[in-house]
Amino acid sequence: MEGDIIDLLLRLQKEKSTPIDLTLENIKAIIMNMLVGGTDTSAATVVWAMTALIAKPNAMKKVQAEIRESVGKKFIVNEDDIQDLPYFKAVIKETFRLYPPGPLLVPRETMQNSILEGYEIQPKTIVHVNFLAIARDPEIWENPEEFIPERFLNSDIDFKGQNFELIPFGAGRRGCPAMALGVTTVELCTFQSSLRF
Repeated sequence: MEGDIIDLLLRLQKEKSTPIDLTLENIKAIIMNMLVGGTDTSAATVVWAMTALIAKPNAMKKVQAEIRESVGKKFIVNEDDIQDLPYFKAVIKETFRLYPPGPLLVPRETMQNSILEGYEIQPKTIVHVNFLAIARDPEIWENPEEFIPERFLNSDIDFKGQNFELIPFGAGRRGCPAMALGVTTVELCTFQSSLRF
């Protein structure tokens, strides 16, 4: 296959090989969703991470010390450099918990009649999962409104969709398809920013 995603979408439109009529407006919307979903969310998360670290100077010092001890004076770092930084990884998890890329997960539609916590949910009901409420629930998290990276240091909780108390990217087969790219982007940008701050 030659070309990029735009070439592919234009080819699908020309071949009329999709179950829906793929218009130029649809193609523009798809590209816009990819750009906004892949850049604004990552940039906002990096800003929140740095804001939290600036507000907690001790956390910033711990991150900087861990980074400097690990990578020294390397001018260019890559994602492999980040894997052995437990405090830094905890900062990223805590940022995703306290300041998720989106407070609501992607809406879903129920397929059948369901009962949840005593509430009857009819088929074809649009359901929104309020991740921000989960991430700041005092029944799940101690001091949920505070930025405390240490809560993740001796914890197996991760944001990959298996631990439902931390699902900023959704869960299961309908989780964010760009999670790995988004996390890597946030990690590398926060890494560089905190190192040079």
